[in-house]
Amino acid sequence: MLTDVGTRRGEAEPVVDQYSADELQNAGRLKQIRMVAKLVNQQNKRALPITFGAAAGVALVLVLVGLFVGPLAIFIPLAVLLALITAMILFGRFAQKAQYSAIDGQLGAAAAVLQNMRGDWTITPAVAGNRTMDVVHRAVGRPGVVLVGEGVPSRVAGLLASERKKTERVAHGVPIHEFQAGNGEGQVPVSKLQRKITTLPRTLRPTAVSDLNYRLKALQPTMQMPKGPMPKGARQPRMPKPRG
Repeated sequence: MLTDVGTRRGEAEPVVDQYSADELQNAGRLKQIRMVAKLVNQQNKRALPITFGAAAGVALVLVLVGLFVGPLAIFIPLAVLLALITAMILFGRFAQKAQYSAIDGQLGAAAAVLQNMRGDWTITPAVAGNRTMDVVHRAVGRPGVVLVGEGVPSRVAGLLASERKKTERVAHGVPIHEFQAGNGEGQVPVSKLQRKITTLPRTLRPTAVSDLNYRLKALQPTMQMPKGPMPKGARQPRMPKPRG
């Protein structure tokens, strides 16, 4: 679950309301489900009806099968179980899509996605940047070093190239992958970024990854302060708060 709020590029106010990280952590399981359900409903009015309809359909089919071919004592519990599994799978997918949609285009969206990746990854946000808020984030794992830039494509390309050269000085022979997050040509949408990275070939052993992280600590971040005042609320995206 994405747990961090930002602003649209060039805007001063947050795009959506949000819960703080403390509120999310302290909320009970049922309250979290209600929060996410409201968010899903805001993003897609058909999502919840599809979820409940599919679950009900699965249960109905199994009950009908039980009426004709088997004892209901077996098929009813099975129908309930499979209906719940169906609802959980569909709800999870709709929730993830809604969360990605809510943070898409916000400053720091790529960093939020990287920090929520599963697996043994070391994430360092904003290892490079410029005064116009274009940034490069770094992820280190068994596929090697992954550099992810977000911002204006022409400027981000230069930042990625510069960071790649710096990384190569301490990561000899290690695969270095570069991606630009965004919806333009040659970019990777935020909703597909995590899958794009986690499906990279795993070429390093765990011991090599640990050694690589140690060597990368020697690199100093090159994030420059932006021109003028910092945009109000400019921070990593968090999970948006449902309205009402």
